Amino acid sequence: MKIKLLGAAFGVALSAISLSASAQKNFTEGVVTYKTSMRGQDVEIKEYFRADSTAATFSAGPATIKLLSDANHKSFAVLVDVPVASIKKAAIYTPDEVEQAMNGLPTFTFAPGTETKTISGFNCKKVVATDNKDKKTYDIWVTNDIAVPPTAIPVYYKAIGGFPVQYTAFQQGQSTEITVSSVTDQKAPAGTFGIPADFDKISKDDLAAMSGG
Repeated sequence: MKIKLLGAAFGVALSAISLSASAQKNFTEGVVTYKTSMRGQDVEIKEYFRADSTAATFSAGPATIKLLSDANHKSFAVLVDVPVASIKKAAIYTPDEVEQAMNGLPTFTFAPGTETKTISGFNCKKVVATDNKDKKTYDIWVTNDIAVPPTAIPVYYKAIGGFPVQYTAFQQGQSTEITVSSVTDQKAPAGTFGIPADFDKISKDDLAAMSGG
């Protein structure tokens, strides 16, 4: 009887391992929806991703903004569409401007912890990220419930060991808090990763002048 019970327990354990191994969902393309704050306003951003590109879209007042980037972080563009003002502009960064922006991002050392919690339905563990420049630390919550292309993970967190669900994001010397609400395998609409022909192409400086600085 003891042998049978041990055998049954072993079978249950194997089944649990198999279920755990198959529980991770792999995405080759899809959309990450996350929430953040911009200028004191709550904003929902949808970031479409595939292996070679990302396109993040959100609304800012009457404008729809789209941020386009490639997997190698060699190109970057900001598209601004304001229908009520008949404005369609695409600010294309030069290679030097892209490199400068990349150089301004932090680099981190990661220390995985043992603390866990559930965020937006994802099983998460805490990783402490230490900025190698100013030694500031950030609590980053990552999950291994899913696997995504590197394009879907902020470049400064690529070596963190999971998909960041709740974290601090950085851009142009500023930081903001991000919480992912969902990741789906929804396909991007046609043309999502390109610049439409009816958009006027402008420079980064032109865009800054449009937005008041």
